[in-house]
Amino acid sequence: MGSQVALDLIGSIVVFGWLLLMALTANTANNENVQAAHSDLLVQENLVTITQMMEYDFRKIGFCLEPHRIPDPTRAVLTADSSHLRFLSDVDLDGSGPDGNVDTVVYTLGPETELAFTPNPRDRLLYRVVNNEPPKRVNLGVTDFRLRYYDRTNTVIPSPVTGADLQKIVSIQITLSVENVMGTQVVETAPVNTQYTSAFWQQRRLSSRNYRNR
Repeated sequence: MGSQVALDLIGSIVVFGWLLLMALTANTANNENVQAAHSDLLVQENLVTITQMMEYDFRKIGFCLEPHRIPDPTRAVLTADSSHLRFLSDVDLDGSGPDGNVDTVVYTLGPETELAFTPNPRDRLLYRVVNNEPPKRVNLGVTDFRLRYYDRTNTVIPSPVTGADLQKIVSIQITLSVENVMGTQVVETAPVNTQYTSAFWQQRRLSSRNYRNR
């Protein structure tokens, strides 16, 4: 009789332990799903923020509220490389809109070593510099930023673009990848695995209306 009670007690403990393990596993999985969903949303929001800013600026290459100040928009691109672009435009500096002054705008990707202290080993700073203002560092998890340039026949112009070839640029292909800066910890097996949610965007043949004389 006593042995039967002991067996029942052991069986109950085993069943309870099994149910507890299932509950803990389900809770861990649920937490991971919530973290993954939040990470994915954050990455998508970061990607939208960067692409909207870049599209706005790039479409205004060669634009000026006072057109005579940039008489030849085909000369608006000053430097063009695979991850660096410098051009003339009339950008909105203070929220009041273009002011008729010619601005020099630079987009460039920093080295990986700048963010060696962050959990993600691949994230880099994307810089936006206007005139002599302090660089605005876009630290939104950018891991890849590549530019490709095309002429009016849709032929690729090799990078870096120099000399008279700068005037041949009529469209730009932008490739951008963004990952979660902090990462999401996934407890599958020891040690803990860290995953980085990523998002990819490519704008093919983005062209400014101001490349040619108005």
